[in-house]
Amino acid sequence: MHAPIATTVSSALRVPCVLMRGGTSRGPFFLEADLPAVPAERERFLIAAMGSPHALQVDGIGGGNPMTSKVAIVSPSSRPGADVDYLFAQVSTDQAYVDFSPNCGNMLSAVAPFAIEAGLITAHIGETTVRIFNRNTSTTVEAVVQTPAGMVEYDGATSIDGVPGTAAPVKLTFLDALGSKTGAFLPTGLAREFIENTPVTLVDYAMPMVLLRASDLGLVGDEEPDALEANLALLERLEAIRGEAGQRMGLGDVSGSVVPKVGILSTARHGGTLTSRYFMNAKRCHKGHAVTGALCIAAASRLPGSVAHDLATPALTSLVSLEHPSGRIEIDLSFDASGHVSRASLVRTARRIFEGNVIVPASAVAAPLEQIEIGGDLT
Repeated sequence: MHAPIATTVSSALRVPCVLMRGGTSRGPFFLEADLPAVPAERERFLIAAMGSPHALQVDGIGGGNPMTSKVAIVSPSSRPGADVDYLFAQVSTDQAYVDFSPNCGNMLSAVAPFAIEAGLITAHIGETTVRIFNRNTSTTVEAVVQTPAGMVEYDGATSIDGVPGTAAPVKLTFLDALGSKTGAFLPTGLAREFIENTPVTLVDYAMPMVLLRASDLGLVGDEEPDALEANLALLERLEAIRGEAGQRMGLGDVSGSVVPKVGILSTARHGGTLTSRYFMNAKRCHKGHAVTGALCIAAASRLPGSVAHDLATPALTSLVSLEHPSGRIEIDLSFDASGHVSRASLVRTARRIFEGNVIVPASAVAAPLEQIEIGGDLT
């Protein structure tokens, strides 16, 4: 369905895109060549396309929620060992802000199907393996897509919690996720330390995170996301802890970034390894669970001395099952000879929902630079 690079018609910019669900997230997928080449113009385009800033994103294609205000930008890769490059953008719903600091593993599950159908990858009969370089974290992920007839198959019998129905599986294997943003699994060298008199584990595997025990926050651990978001005292405390964690992890002032993320952990209730409540930003708790956050918590659960290890079920195997508000997510870990996590795999699903052009007023793309905020690496 590929059309020429973005064109301006009647003072509007029309850019080809595909709306896709990846895991429990949803958003537009763009070929990088179709977007404005100037970084500032590209960011203005994404903000206008999603309809930000507005709580409902009523004037764009965003869903009014962090889980549905996400963008994937895909291009052929010239890097050794990679087939395509993937740049993830989190577009704020309530301010004109684009954050390139995190990765999104759920959106990642739709990158390989999109790349195949965009003609960037030739599909094989049976299964097609696509190696994806994530530009946000400089890590590589291997995606295995079902292509029984030499084309992407979306129908299947695989279900994931948080998504209705079933679909074909997409297996993701994170090949080098250790130290994704900080360069170290334990950025401070400590499995446990204290911030605001609260024990925490600061860890970076696929996503930098601050891990806390629910009991240390006066919580049971299985509270619903809405209840946690309504607890303003809790949110204020978490943001103070997160801010100090960012400094200790070498991330600097993180008040304008969603990284590091926060995970509130407790024991499992339904036969899993742990119960997790994952915060996407300072105010919003995930109604399911982020893939990258699940990988980070899974890796930490195998680290003696961490708050995650303390709470994990005694029978520690390579399979980690995290219970979350919508069900559970399972991570399969691989270990090197020294016992450290070397790879992590999980299964997601994806669906192609809509294809066409997103139309943005040319005036919005040409707006003065000072009217927007840009976060993270724009390269």
